Amino acid sequence: MALRAHISERQRRYGAELRRLRLGADEAVQTAAAHVGMRGPQLNHIEAARTGLDEDRMRTLASFYGCTDEEYLSTLAALGASDGKGWWSQHRRRVPAFALDLAELEHWSSKAYLNYETFFIPGLLQTEDYIRKTFQNSETPLSAAQIEDAIRFRLERQRILDSPAEFRFVIHEAGLLMSFTGKEAMRDQLAHLLEVAQKPNVTVQVFPFSVKATLPYPGPFLITEPASRALSTVVVDHPGVSEFTDSPEALQTYRSRFEDLSRLALPPGDAETSARPHSERDSWGVIQHIKHGLELER
Repeated sequence: MALRAHISERQRRYGAELRRLRLGADEAVQTAAAHVGMRGPQLNHIEAARTGLDEDRMRTLASFYGCTDEEYLSTLAALGASDGKGWWSQHRRRVPAFALDLAELEHWSSKAYLNYETFFIPGLLQTEDYIRKTFQNSETPLSAAQIEDAIRFRLERQRILDSPAEFRFVIHEAGLLMSFTGKEAMRDQLAHLLEVAQKPNVTVQVFPFSVKATLPYPGPFLITEPASRALSTVVVDHPGVSEFTDSPEALQTYRSRFEDLSRLALPPGDAETSARPHSERDSWGVIQHIKHGLELER
């Protein structure tokens, strides 16, 4: 079988998990390969995601390594069996490979999606005008055609909000006050945020400036969580670059960090609870208040 010229994040993760299982069982690559009737270099290629592995031999290897978690194995099998094609495929060569990999991971996050943002509205919650202004003001110059491609791609990503997965967003209050989009686009964006927050599977919380218990975490990140939590992925947004990370230690760190941010953030709230006399300050009320202020400035 020919080796892959391009390795997607999904393919890399599949190979990395097989390697993690082998190392956890303290088995040499030659020994493990012989157990399923192949040579060591073949298994090396599989673990490096340069080629794939069928489900039967994957399960045989997993059993040899002592892994009996059926939910994990079923999720891993589906991950490895995928042909990588989906709605994102039609955008290939029109958006960066990283964006395609992210969309594919989101497709697999059938259980939960956790997102913390500092200075932007999360991508899955952005309006078309907000997306356009974001790319128009990007430090990386883009052509008009590239911007339109990016907009179409991001809007199509948002269809995942109609899936049964749980979506939790924590947005720093600073992200609601940015003015680079202009007042009208930001007002419409906040109105959209309030609308999407009404979905039963979507929770939007605001991390307020008033929090004194801890310093706000400075960098945005998101966690995509498939049926097996062990196969979650963290996407960390650094200045100018984003990266995928999936070590068990990183997953635990970022999941705990998100829960801390959520605990310190304002409760979600809604139009009814926020309107009650003497009601506590909540996220819905903060978003509505900022939106109302922009309406008064028209």
